[in-house]
Amino acid sequence: MTELVPVKLDNVADAASSHAAVRMGVYTGALLVIVMLGALVAANRIPALERYALERNAISYSLFMLFMLLPVIRFWKSPLKMFGAAMIAWTLFVIAYDVAGMVFQNLFDSVRHTPLVALAEGAVVYGVLSVFVWVGGMVLHARRDSMRPGRKAASERARHNR
Repeated sequence: MTELVPVKLDNVADAASSHAAVRMGVYTGALLVIVMLGALVAANRIPALERYALERNAISYSLFMLFMLLPVIRFWKSPLKMFGAAMIAWTLFVIAYDVAGMVFQNLFDSVRHTPLVALAEGAVVYGVLSVFVWVGGMVLHARRDSMRPGRKAASERARHNR
């Protein structure tokens, strides 16, 4: 016979929270890949859009930046989950970028970024944002709570004076 083991709700909440970071990373990575592929197809395979290159690029950059900020906005109060979700998303994007470089000739030369450089830049950007949120949270916590030690009770002072 098997016994039913009670599940601690704290562990379930932690697991669900970490799964939320993975899900957010995968969804954000998929959105970044879709925007990148859409921009590459629009720029290289649809000559009619060449007249609107400035607008086309502005829309692509805006969507890309908006989707890059999704993990930052979602996990604003949890820098570790923010960085984890963002790096999952960025890694998926860099893998797709590397594959796109095989399909679109001279992609890395025209963009001047190899996949490794793109991965490092994304890690730095998301790392700086995570540290900013972490330090900002500590500053807000320090401002909200008193940092000086409380006064000792009279009975405690009397014990130390003996």
